[in-house]
Amino acid sequence: MSLNTLVAPLSFARPAKATLSVAIFSLMLGLVGCQKAETPEQTESTTADETAVVDTATEGTATVANGEVVTIYSSRNEQLIKPLLDKYTEETGVKIELVTDKTGPLMARLQAEGKNTPADMLLTVDAGNLWQAAEQGLLQPVTSSVLETNVPAKYRDPKGLWTGLSLRARTIFYDPSKVEASQLSTYADLADPKWKGKLCLRTSNSVYNQSLVASMIENLGEEKTEQVIRGWVANLATDVFSDDTSMLEAVAAGQCEVAVANSYYYGRLFDEKPDFPVQIFWANQDTSGTHVNISGAGVIANSDNPSGALKLMEWLSSDAAQGIYASSDKEFPVKEGVDKSELLKSWGEFKQDSINVQKFGSLQTKAIQMMDKAGYK
Repeated sequence: MSLNTLVAPLSFARPAKATLSVAIFSLMLGLVGCQKAETPEQTESTTADETAVVDTATEGTATVANGEVVTIYSSRNEQLIKPLLDKYTEETGVKIELVTDKTGPLMARLQAEGKNTPADMLLTVDAGNLWQAAEQGLLQPVTSSVLETNVPAKYRDPKGLWTGLSLRARTIFYDPSKVEASQLSTYADLADPKWKGKLCLRTSNSVYNQSLVASMIENLGEEKTEQVIRGWVANLATDVFSDDTSMLEAVAAGQCEVAVANSYYYGRLFDEKPDFPVQIFWANQDTSGTHVNISGAGVIANSDNPSGALKLMEWLSSDAAQGIYASSDKEFPVKEGVDKSELLKSWGEFKQDSINVQKFGSLQTKAIQMMDKAGYK
Protein backbone atom coordinates (compact mmCIF):
# COMPACT_ATOMS: atom_id res chain seq x y z
CA MET A 1 0.00 0.00 0.00
CA SER A 2 1.42 3.40 -0.90
CA LEU A 3 0.91 6.64 0.95
CA ASN A 4 -1.58 7.58 -1.77
CA THR A 5 -4.00 5.51 0.35
CA LEU A 6 -5.01 7.05 3.65
CA VAL A 7 -4.78 4.74 6.60
CA ALA A 8 -7.61 4.49 9.09
CA PRO A 9 -7.30 7.10 11.87
CA LEU A 10 -5.72 5.97 15.10
CA SER A 11 -7.17 6.53 18.54
CA PHE A 12 -4.21 8.15 20.25
CA ALA A 13 -3.98 9.38 23.81
CA ARG A 14 -2.84 12.71 22.36
CA PRO A 15 -5.74 13.83 20.14
CA ALA A 16 -4.29 17.21 19.28
CA LYS A 17 -1.45 15.52 17.43
CA ALA A 18 -3.21 12.43 16.15
CA THR A 19 -5.18 13.79 13.16
CA LEU A 20 -3.37 14.48 9.88
CA SER A 21 -4.93 16.75 7.29
CA VAL A 22 -5.09 15.95 3.58
CA ALA A 23 -2.71 18.82 3.02
CA ILE A 24 -0.06 17.16 5.19
CA PHE A 25 -0.45 13.90 3.32
CA SER A 26 -0.02 15.76 0.03
CA LEU A 27 3.18 17.31 1.34
CA MET A 28 4.40 13.89 2.44
CA LEU A 29 3.99 12.56 -1.08
CA GLY A 30 6.19 15.33 -2.42
CA LEU A 31 9.06 14.63 -0.05
CA VAL A 32 11.92 12.59 -1.38
CA GLY A 33 14.62 10.93 0.73
CA CYS A 34 18.25 11.41 -0.19
CA GLN A 35 18.90 7.69 -0.59
CA LYS A 36 19.09 5.93 -3.93
CA ALA A 37 15.72 4.34 -4.75
CA GLU A 38 15.28 1.02 -2.99
CA THR A 39 15.61 0.33 0.68
CA PRO A 40 15.44 -3.27 1.88
CA GLU A 41 11.85 -2.80 2.93
CA GLN A 42 10.69 -1.68 -0.51
CA THR A 43 11.43 -4.80 -2.52
CA GLU A 44 11.58 -7.65 -0.06
CA SER A 45 9.18 -10.54 -0.01
CA THR A 46 6.62 -10.97 2.74
CA THR A 47 9.18 -12.83 4.84
CA ALA A 48 11.28 -9.70 5.18
CA ASP A 49 11.03 -6.36 6.92
CA GLU A 50 8.14 -4.16 5.83
CA THR A 51 5.16 -4.46 3.64
CA ALA A 52 2.05 -2.28 3.59
CA VAL A 53 0.93 0.52 5.89
CA VAL A 54 -0.59 -0.98 9.03
CA ASP A 55 -1.73 0.81 12.18
CA THR A 56 -2.24 -1.44 15.21
CA ALA A 57 -2.04 -1.42 18.98
CA THR A 58 -0.44 -4.15 21.01
CA GLU A 59 -2.84 -5.98 23.27
CA GLY A 60 -1.21 -6.98 26.54
CA THR A 61 -2.99 -8.54 29.48
CA ALA A 62 -2.04 -5.72 31.86
CA THR A 63 -4.03 -2.54 32.28
CA VAL A 64 -2.54 0.46 30.48
CA ALA A 65 -0.30 2.15 33.02
CA ASN A 66 -1.76 5.59 33.80
CA GLY A 67 -2.97 5.74 30.20
CA GLU A 68 0.63 5.89 28.94
CA VAL A 69 1.08 5.26 25.22
CA VAL A 70 4.25 4.93 23.16
CA THR A 71 3.68 5.39 19.43
CA ILE A 72 6.17 3.68 17.14
CA TYR A 73 6.75 4.35 13.45
CA SER A 74 8.26 1.07 12.33
CA SER A 75 9.67 -0.36 9.11
CA ARG A 76 9.99 -3.77 10.75
CA ASN A 77 7.68 -6.58 9.71
CA GLU A 78 4.78 -6.44 12.16
CA GLN A 79 4.78 -10.22 12.64
CA LEU A 80 8.43 -10.10 13.75
CA ILE A 81 8.31 -7.14 16.11
CA LYS A 82 4.79 -7.31 17.60
CA PRO A 83 5.49 -10.29 19.92
CA LEU A 84 8.23 -8.22 21.56
CA LEU A 85 5.98 -5.21 21.94
CA ASP A 86 3.12 -7.31 23.30
CA LYS A 87 5.48 -8.70 25.94
CA TYR A 88 6.50 -5.16 26.93
CA THR A 89 2.85 -4.16 27.35
CA GLU A 90 2.20 -7.30 29.39
CA GLU A 91 5.11 -6.53 31.71
CA THR A 92 4.66 -2.77 32.07
CA GLY A 93 1.06 -1.96 31.16
CA VAL A 94 2.29 0.63 28.64
CA LYS A 95 0.19 0.59 25.48
CA ILE A 96 2.00 0.54 22.12
CA GLU A 97 0.56 2.18 19.02
CA LEU A 98 2.36 0.68 16.01
CA VAL A 99 2.37 2.32 12.57
CA THR A 100 4.27 0.35 9.92
CA ASP A 101 5.43 1.30 6.45
CA LYS A 102 8.65 1.49 4.44
CA THR A 103 11.43 3.62 5.91
CA GLY A 104 11.35 6.35 3.24
CA PRO A 105 7.62 7.08 3.55
CA LEU A 106 7.84 7.01 7.35
CA MET A 107 10.58 9.65 7.32
CA ALA A 108 8.56 11.72 4.84
CA ARG A 109 5.56 11.40 7.13
CA LEU A 110 7.59 12.61 10.10
CA GLN A 111 8.83 15.61 8.11
CA ALA A 112 5.30 16.47 7.05
CA GLU A 113 3.80 16.08 10.53
CA GLY A 114 6.50 18.14 12.20
CA LYS A 115 5.51 19.15 15.73
CA ASN A 116 2.09 17.53 15.24
CA THR A 117 3.44 14.01 14.93
CA PRO A 118 2.01 11.38 17.27
CA ALA A 119 5.23 9.36 16.92
CA ASP A 120 7.59 8.79 19.83
CA MET A 121 10.05 6.28 18.34
CA LEU A 122 11.40 5.30 14.93
CA LEU A 123 12.20 1.59 14.64
CA THR A 124 13.93 0.59 11.42
CA VAL A 125 16.62 -1.50 9.75
CA ASP A 126 20.17 -0.61 8.71
CA ALA A 127 22.44 2.00 10.24
CA GLY A 128 22.30 3.90 6.94
CA ASN A 129 18.58 4.55 7.44
CA LEU A 130 19.04 5.61 11.06
CA TRP A 131 21.85 7.93 10.03
CA GLN A 132 19.59 9.50 7.38
CA ALA A 133 16.83 10.05 9.95
CA ALA A 134 19.31 11.75 12.27
CA GLU A 135 20.66 13.93 9.44
CA GLN A 136 17.10 15.05 8.64
CA GLY A 137 16.62 16.21 12.23
CA LEU A 138 13.96 13.60 12.96
CA LEU A 139 15.61 12.20 16.11
CA GLN A 140 16.62 13.69 19.44
CA PRO A 141 19.71 12.81 21.50
CA VAL A 142 19.24 10.72 24.62
CA THR A 143 21.53 9.72 27.45
CA SER A 144 21.11 6.25 28.89
CA SER A 145 23.48 4.29 31.10
CA VAL A 146 21.39 1.19 30.29
CA LEU A 147 21.97 1.50 26.55
CA GLU A 148 25.63 2.36 27.11
CA THR A 149 25.99 -0.84 29.14
CA ASN A 150 23.96 -3.13 26.89
CA VAL A 151 24.91 -1.89 23.42
CA PRO A 152 28.57 -1.64 22.34
CA ALA A 153 29.59 1.86 21.24
CA LYS A 154 30.21 0.76 17.63
CA TYR A 155 26.46 0.02 17.33
CA ARG A 156 25.32 3.39 18.73
CA ASP A 157 25.31 6.92 17.39
CA PRO A 158 28.10 8.91 19.13
CA LYS A 159 25.63 11.75 19.80
CA GLY A 160 22.98 9.44 21.27
CA LEU A 161 20.54 9.91 18.40
CA TRP A 162 19.97 6.19 17.77
CA THR A 163 21.02 2.78 18.98
CA GLY A 164 21.29 -0.69 17.51
CA LEU A 165 18.94 -3.32 18.95
CA SER A 166 19.85 -6.41 16.90
CA LEU A 167 22.61 -7.50 14.53
CA ARG A 168 22.46 -9.01 11.05
CA ALA A 169 25.49 -10.34 9.20
CA ARG A 170 25.85 -9.90 5.43
CA THR A 171 28.09 -12.68 4.25
CA ILE A 172 28.76 -15.31 1.56
CA PHE A 173 26.49 -18.24 0.72
CA TYR A 174 27.38 -21.09 -1.62
CA ASP A 175 26.23 -24.26 -3.33
CA PRO A 176 28.20 -27.07 -1.59
CA SER A 177 27.70 -29.40 -4.55
CA LYS A 178 29.81 -27.07 -6.71
CA VAL A 179 31.96 -25.05 -4.30
CA GLU A 180 34.29 -26.08 -1.48
CA ALA A 181 34.44 -23.81 1.55
CA SER A 182 38.23 -23.72 1.12
CA GLN A 183 37.72 -21.85 -2.17
CA LEU A 184 36.06 -18.94 -0.36
CA SER A 185 37.67 -16.13 1.60
CA THR A 186 36.62 -12.48 1.25
CA TYR A 187 34.05 -10.24 -0.40
CA ALA A 188 36.88 -8.89 -2.56
CA ASP A 189 37.82 -12.40 -3.71
CA LEU A 190 34.40 -12.71 -5.37
CA ALA A 191 35.76 -10.25 -7.95
CA ASP A 192 38.38 -12.81 -9.04
CA PRO A 193 37.83 -14.15 -12.59
CA LYS A 194 37.53 -17.69 -11.16
CA TRP A 195 33.95 -16.72 -10.20
CA LYS A 196 32.99 -15.48 -13.69
CA GLY A 197 29.42 -16.48 -14.46
CA LYS A 198 28.97 -17.90 -10.96
CA LEU A 199 28.07 -14.91 -8.76
CA CYS A 200 24.60 -13.66 -7.79
CA LEU A 201 24.02 -10.28 -6.16
CA ARG A 202 21.11 -8.21 -4.95
CA THR A 203 20.57 -4.84 -6.64
CA SER A 204 22.80 -1.93 -5.67
CA ASN A 205 19.62 -0.04 -4.76
CA SER A 206 19.48 -2.10 -1.57
CA VAL A 207 20.68 -0.11 1.43
CA TYR A 208 22.21 -3.39 2.67
CA ASN A 209 24.61 -3.45 -0.28
CA GLN A 210 25.24 0.27 0.02
CA SER A 211 26.32 -0.27 3.61
CA LEU A 212 28.51 -3.23 2.63
CA VAL A 213 30.28 -1.13 0.00
CA ALA A 214 30.61 1.73 2.50
CA SER A 215 32.40 -0.64 4.87
CA MET A 216 34.70 -1.73 2.06
CA ILE A 217 35.55 1.88 1.28
CA GLU A 218 36.52 2.32 4.93
CA ASN A 219 38.55 -0.92 5.05
CA LEU A 220 40.06 -1.12 1.56
CA GLY A 221 40.08 2.45 0.26
CA GLU A 222 38.20 3.88 -2.71
CA GLU A 223 40.43 2.63 -5.54
CA LYS A 224 40.49 -0.99 -4.39
CA THR A 225 36.76 -1.00 -3.62
CA GLU A 226 35.89 0.25 -7.11
CA GLN A 227 38.04 -2.49 -8.62
CA VAL A 228 36.19 -5.08 -6.55
CA ILE A 229 32.78 -3.80 -7.62
CA ARG A 230 33.80 -3.92 -11.30
CA GLY A 231 34.94 -7.49 -10.75
CA TRP A 232 31.63 -8.41 -9.17
CA VAL A 233 29.74 -7.03 -12.14
CA ALA A 234 31.97 -8.95 -14.56
CA ASN A 235 31.33 -12.19 -12.64
CA LEU A 236 27.52 -12.01 -12.47
CA ALA A 237 25.72 -15.18 -13.50
CA THR A 238 22.46 -13.33 -14.19
CA ASP A 239 20.70 -10.02 -13.59
CA VAL A 240 20.78 -8.64 -10.05
CA PHE A 241 17.96 -9.67 -7.72
CA SER A 242 15.43 -7.44 -5.99
CA ASP A 243 15.60 -9.39 -2.71
CA ASP A 244 17.85 -11.76 -0.79
CA THR A 245 15.33 -14.59 -0.55
CA SER A 246 14.95 -15.13 -4.31
CA MET A 247 18.71 -14.78 -4.70
CA LEU A 248 19.39 -17.55 -2.17
CA GLU A 249 16.77 -19.71 -3.90
CA ALA A 250 18.64 -19.11 -7.18
CA VAL A 251 21.79 -20.55 -5.57
CA ALA A 252 19.77 -23.57 -4.44
CA ALA A 253 18.40 -24.00 -7.97
CA GLY A 254 21.88 -23.95 -9.53
CA GLN A 255 21.48 -20.58 -11.23
CA CYS A 256 24.63 -19.38 -9.50
CA GLU A 257 27.22 -20.86 -7.16
CA VAL A 258 27.92 -18.03 -4.72
CA ALA A 259 26.00 -15.02 -3.42
CA VAL A 260 26.11 -12.32 -0.72
CA ALA A 261 23.07 -12.06 1.55
CA ASN A 262 21.90 -11.26 5.08
CA SER A 263 22.07 -14.23 7.40
CA TYR A 264 18.54 -13.92 8.79
CA TYR A 265 16.98 -14.51 5.34
CA TYR A 266 18.90 -17.76 5.26
CA GLY A 267 17.61 -18.61 8.72
CA ARG A 268 14.01 -17.95 7.73
CA LEU A 269 14.38 -20.18 4.67
CA PHE A 270 15.58 -22.96 6.95
CA ASP A 271 12.39 -22.63 8.99
CA GLU A 272 10.44 -23.42 5.83
CA LYS A 273 12.91 -25.83 4.22
CA PRO A 274 15.16 -27.65 6.72
CA ASP A 275 16.98 -29.36 3.84
CA PHE A 276 17.69 -26.10 1.98
CA PRO A 277 20.81 -26.97 -0.09
CA VAL A 278 22.86 -23.82 0.51
CA GLN A 279 25.57 -23.23 3.11
CA ILE A 280 26.87 -20.15 4.90
CA PHE A 281 30.48 -18.95 4.88
CA TRP A 282 31.77 -16.23 7.19
CA ALA A 283 33.62 -13.75 4.98
CA ASN A 284 36.88 -11.93 5.77
CA GLN A 285 37.83 -14.00 8.80
CA ASP A 286 41.54 -13.50 8.16
CA THR A 287 41.17 -9.78 7.46
CA SER A 288 38.64 -7.21 8.70
CA GLY A 289 35.87 -9.63 9.74
CA THR A 290 32.36 -10.25 8.46
CA HIS A 291 30.23 -7.19 7.71
CA VAL A 292 27.51 -6.71 10.34
CA ASN A 293 24.71 -4.15 10.40
CA ILE A 294 21.91 -3.35 12.82
CA SER A 295 18.23 -2.87 13.23
CA GLY A 296 17.70 -0.09 15.70
CA ALA A 297 15.70 2.82 17.01
CA GLY A 298 15.76 6.47 17.98
CA VAL A 299 13.49 8.84 19.91
CA ILE A 300 11.51 11.18 17.64
CA ALA A 301 12.57 14.83 17.92
CA ASN A 302 8.97 16.02 18.39
CA SER A 303 7.86 13.17 20.65
CA ASP A 304 5.29 13.89 23.38
CA ASN A 305 6.60 10.93 25.37
CA PRO A 306 10.38 10.74 24.94
CA SER A 307 10.92 9.14 28.35
CA GLY A 308 8.47 6.37 27.46
CA ALA A 309 10.23 5.77 24.15
CA LEU A 310 13.60 5.63 25.87
CA LYS A 311 12.35 3.13 28.47
CA LEU A 312 11.09 0.89 25.66
CA MET A 313 14.42 1.12 23.83
CA GLU A 314 16.22 0.19 27.04
CA TRP A 315 13.92 -2.79 27.52
CA LEU A 316 14.54 -3.92 23.93
CA SER A 317 18.26 -4.05 24.77
CA SER A 318 17.63 -6.30 27.82
CA ASP A 319 18.50 -9.98 28.02
CA ALA A 320 14.88 -11.09 27.65
CA ALA A 321 14.19 -9.03 24.53
CA GLN A 322 17.57 -9.81 23.00
CA GLY A 323 16.86 -13.52 23.36
CA ILE A 324 13.61 -13.10 21.42
CA TYR A 325 15.45 -11.30 18.62
CA ALA A 326 17.81 -14.26 18.35
CA SER A 327 15.17 -16.99 18.45
CA SER A 328 12.25 -15.47 16.55
CA ASP A 329 13.88 -13.03 14.12
CA LYS A 330 17.02 -15.08 13.33
CA GLU A 331 19.06 -11.96 14.16
CA PHE A 332 22.06 -11.81 16.46
CA PRO A 333 21.77 -10.13 19.88
CA VAL A 334 23.41 -6.73 19.99
CA LYS A 335 24.11 -7.24 23.68
CA GLU A 336 27.16 -9.35 24.37
CA GLY A 337 26.73 -12.51 26.42
CA VAL A 338 23.11 -13.19 25.47
CA ASP A 339 22.54 -16.80 24.46
CA LYS A 340 21.96 -17.32 20.73
CA SER A 341 19.36 -19.65 19.26
CA GLU A 342 20.36 -23.20 18.36
CA LEU A 343 20.16 -22.33 14.66
CA LEU A 344 22.52 -19.37 15.03
CA LYS A 345 24.88 -21.49 17.12
CA SER A 346 24.95 -24.12 14.35
CA TRP A 347 26.51 -21.59 12.00
CA GLY A 348 29.58 -21.30 14.22
CA GLU A 349 31.34 -18.36 15.82
CA PHE A 350 32.75 -15.66 13.56
CA LYS A 351 34.86 -12.53 13.72
CA GLN A 352 32.84 -9.34 13.16
CA ASP A 353 34.07 -6.22 11.44
CA SER A 354 34.81 -3.68 14.18
CA ILE A 355 33.87 -0.61 12.12
CA ASN A 356 31.45 1.84 13.76
CA VAL A 357 28.19 1.40 11.87
CA GLN A 358 27.63 5.17 11.60
CA LYS A 359 30.18 5.01 8.77
CA PHE A 360 27.59 3.22 6.65
CA GLY A 361 25.55 6.41 6.64
CA SER A 362 28.35 8.94 6.24
CA LEU A 363 29.84 6.97 3.32
CA GLN A 364 26.51 6.05 1.75
CA THR A 365 26.50 8.70 -0.97
CA LYS A 366 30.05 7.82 -1.98
CA ALA A 367 29.14 4.12 -2.08
CA ILE A 368 26.13 4.79 -4.34
CA GLN A 369 28.20 6.93 -6.70
CA MET A 370 30.90 4.28 -6.87
CA MET A 371 28.45 1.49 -7.68
CA ASP A 372 26.89 3.61 -10.41
CA LYS A 373 30.30 4.37 -11.89
CA ALA A 374 31.25 0.69 -11.85
CA GLY A 375 28.07 -0.35 -13.66
CA TYR A 376 26.50 -2.12 -10.68
CA LYS A 377 22.76 -1.73 -11.16
